[in-house]
Amino acid sequence: MNLIQQGISKGLISLSEDPKQIKYIHQNKTRNFINPEEKVQAEAFLKLVFDYKYKPHRIKMFVPVPMGSETKEADIVVYNDDQCTEPRILVECKKSDISDLEFEQAINQVYSYAFAMAGDVKFVWVTSSDKSKYFEVDKNKTSKIILPDIPQFGVQKLANYKYVYEAKSLQQVEGKQQYFDLQTIEQESLTSRFKRAHDALWGGGQLNPSEAFDELDKLIFCKIWDEKKDRKIGEPYDFQIVTVDASEIVNFDKLGEIQKSRAIQDEENRRLTERIKKLYEEGRKKDPEVFRDNIRLTPEKVRTVVEYLQDIDIGETDLDAKGRAFETFMKDSFFRGNFGQYFTPRPIVEFIVDVLPIRNESMVLDTSCGSGGFLLYALNKVRKQADEYYPDIKTNPKQSDRHRKFWHDFAEKNLFGIEINEQISRAAKMNMIIHDDGHTNVITSDGLLSDEEIQKNTQNKGFKYNHFDFIITNPPFGSIVRQTEKAYLKTYKLGKKEEDWLAVKANPETVRENQSTEVLFIEQCYKFLKEGGYLAIVIPDGILTNSSLQYVRDHIEEIFRIVAVVSMPQTAFTATGAGVKSSVLFLKKHSFAETEKITHLKQTSKFDLLSKHQYRDKVKQFDKEKKEAIKRIEKQYKDKHPTLDKKALTPLMADEKKEIQEEYTEKVNALKEELQEAYTTDKQSKLPDYPIFMAIAEDIGYDATGKETTKEHDLKIIATELGRFIKEIENNNL
Repeated sequence: MNLIQQGISKGLISLSEDPKQIKYIHQNKTRNFINPEEKVQAEAFLKLVFDYKYKPHRIKMFVPVPMGSETKEADIVVYNDDQCTEPRILVECKKSDISDLEFEQAINQVYSYAFAMAGDVKFVWVTSSDKSKYFEVDKNKTSKIILPDIPQFGVQKLANYKYVYEAKSLQQVEGKQQYFDLQTIEQESLTSRFKRAHDALWGGGQLNPSEAFDELDKLIFCKIWDEKKDRKIGEPYDFQIVTVDASEIVNFDKLGEIQKSRAIQDEENRRLTERIKKLYEEGRKKDPEVFRDNIRLTPEKVRTVVEYLQDIDIGETDLDAKGRAFETFMKDSFFRGNFGQYFTPRPIVEFIVDVLPIRNESMVLDTSCGSGGFLLYALNKVRKQADEYYPDIKTNPKQSDRHRKFWHDFAEKNLFGIEINEQISRAAKMNMIIHDDGHTNVITSDGLLSDEEIQKNTQNKGFKYNHFDFIITNPPFGSIVRQTEKAYLKTYKLGKKEEDWLAVKANPETVRENQSTEVLFIEQCYKFLKEGGYLAIVIPDGILTNSSLQYVRDHIEEIFRIVAVVSMPQTAFTATGAGVKSSVLFLKKHSFAETEKITHLKQTSKFDLLSKHQYRDKVKQFDKEKKEAIKRIEKQYKDKHPTLDKKALTPLMADEKKEIQEEYTEKVNALKEELQEAYTTDKQSKLPDYPIFMAIAEDIGYDATGKETTKEHDLKIIATELGRFIKEIENNNL
């Protein structure tokens, strides 16, 4: 039950049926609940009652405050007395999406109310839902005294921190400070906090957005590590603002009023940064590959981020909610512009993973994992399977242990990802840490290196050829691997020029000058797959349609069974900066024996056709006829112009010689075309015949800008049918 529901059940508030209006029962006031600030105000009021134990009749809302010739309105005032004549706490509420500058303006605003209001206001609380700040007010001082919290009812002395482990287990003593547990929050709120913290880091140009993302990632890592640390009941968390007493500052009495406030905050920031860096080092010892460089933020910036995240429990927040929150934050704040290529839209990720029979014992790899979307959704799929096997995890400890082992072993031992960009690789690892695990086998490497080189460079022996049951990937499009830059190009069959079986003279095998990455990744994925393993890969449509890439399609049919081709709309990747028309290709790796059989069949067919059509003899005869015709032309011109030498005769004969050459070429090409058609017919009659699932997705759940359009889209319908199709293949019925 959330705060609003709790407030309704206790008779403190009511909502209209819309619900567009909120009524505060004790004050008999109705307000516009659609207003974002009103929601923050309602929650603040309810927290004062439920968490801080103030009596509702001592809380007034929308209180007039005379300010010279004007009258302003304080959002909430808490009073010491039943008659509401002695104000104690002022609360200023702002909508969640205000900037840090606007938040500071709100602090100044509520301070001005406190000084203008009759009576002795002792405390102010400024909240935007995403962030809260607390102050002690002394009307004799101009400086602001920062507190970790406002006092609960009856509490005279505050501790210097607010959040402790298992606060709910502590005995509540009247008049003594009550500590708070970390709270779980909704996806929208978590996304907002990530975004606000990120904006605060790069605002003003001190860091660019990607650098700010990196630094925020480090602090989120520290936050999660702090939540996981072993600590006793009632022990405070390190990732929070802990205030410093004036007595702890050297020569404090000698400082001016403003200097005193600054000195206290500087010391708080210094100690906070020390605690954060200690958490960071502890975490890095266990996960040295996640972050290799140090935290580069100033203590002031560290504090800014902590203020947004200190009160939330990332670990206990709903898995899907926090996953979507981080994914949305990544997409909006990081995977834009040049980084857009590293992000595969969620509906496509879901579609691909949903149709494949991935289970907890499956070995899964993404050779170009980008932000880790495919790996995470595979992990989520296995978690759902665990839920089906062990539905009583909340009440049955044995089931709980087996449930965790079911998915955690998969995450730790069976889930692998390769990403060439180190910054993106870190983002993928953090994405998986946010989802509770699975980052162990995400490595930074060129995914086209041999398995031995990858193992040597990363010290991870899990990246082996013929090892994976499923490869799900969206490789980079359009990048070129040049033979002069990457020596490994010659190790790829598709990195070499294909043999021309209709060439009259045998040509030596030659390495191509270059090859596109998407073509090479098809072959690399084949190498990593086990026999019978599945590859689901996003490819540009050119691989399927361009005549110049027929050799790629020929190679695919030799090494894979083509399971399905699902065409995506032109706009599928527009929002992430790619406008190439693409499809998802589903392939099942042939056994080595089957590939050898197909290759032999094709070679035999070619040999038989060459022999049957006497191809080489005919081409030689054409060549002989061409040479004889040219000789006749040369003799005619020599006889006609006896005084001219060969050099002078050449331009005179050029047109006729050209005609003879074109006639010869036309004859050879016609013969080649005849044999190629005969080969295609013969091959089709002899190769294994099987059905291929074909589909066109027009509505994929989002538009060209990336905005969601509908939840029930073509990919979901196609997924159902394709899932059945693959199941039939696995049951040997197709």
